Amino acid sequence: MLADWGDAEEKLTDRVSVLVGASKGSYPSGNSLLVKGSSESVVIDPSVDVVARGGVPVAIDAVLNSHSHEDHMPGNGLFPNARVHIHEADLVGAQSLAGLMNVFGFRLPEHHRRFERIVVEEFHFSPRPDAEGFSDGDVFDLGGVRIEAVHLPGHTRGHSGFRISEDVFFLSDIDLTGFGPYYGDAWSDLDDFEESLRRVRDEEARWYVTFHHKGVIEGREIFRGMVDEFASVIDRRHSNMIDYLSEPRSVEEMVEHRFIYRPHVEAPMVLNVETRSAELHIARMLDRGEAVEVEPGRYRVA
Repeated sequence: MLADWGDAEEKLTDRVSVLVGASKGSYPSGNSLLVKGSSESVVIDPSVDVVARGGVPVAIDAVLNSHSHEDHMPGNGLFPNARVHIHEADLVGAQSLAGLMNVFGFRLPEHHRRFERIVVEEFHFSPRPDAEGFSDGDVFDLGGVRIEAVHLPGHTRGHSGFRISEDVFFLSDIDLTGFGPYYGDAWSDLDDFEESLRRVRDEEARWYVTFHHKGVIEGREIFRGMVDEFASVIDRRHSNMIDYLSEPRSVEEMVEHRFIYRPHVEAPMVLNVETRSAELHIARMLDRGEAVEVEPGRYRVA
């Protein structure tokens, strides 16, 4: 489906454009990428804005999803004749609604049901059972331009960036915001996220594109500084949690205290994210000898 994006299409090269979402791609919007080759054209992470505008400026042969989260797949159903590709570890999240909900792993049934409705009604989720899995290093040759998949897990098991031969690197949800890394789902992993940040820091490109907020970042040194600041949020959270465990605390108390979201934020995922994040940091503390379990389910600094 063809749509005129006007000034919202930021052209980096003749072949690569950023389809800038509302409020610079702030959630629930996002910044999709359009890559046009001589033989095929691809849209990466078609956002809710792509759906709202009724498509993109050119005919699409394939959709690339960086990972299976609701805000990165709204347009999958908008291009029924296009192939859909996603990392094999996240494939089930594109193929069915049940598969996508497993990625989140909601702990309370009412939160699961509420967010499932949001995914369908607000994010236009359309199952693509025909979706195909790719692996790290797989290359999509569009004719005159190539896209290489770069597996960057942690946010989800299959979260990936894309190295584009036009001197562009798509970071997806390594979004370099002050909020910091998000690793609060059942399929998230703290160690994997940190390793992905170390890996992506060495990427050489002229333009780095985030799906949310920052959008286009030009220059490697600026980019590396932003990655370092983004990664430092993990250490700040960890330090704050250690301070909080000066007295014996449970995970439930840590969740109520809020280390990820501000107290006023109310959303179905908050309980999940706070709980999963606290569990991952506690596991790290126990492994490092920074904390001990003083009684079942209660922890204190060592």
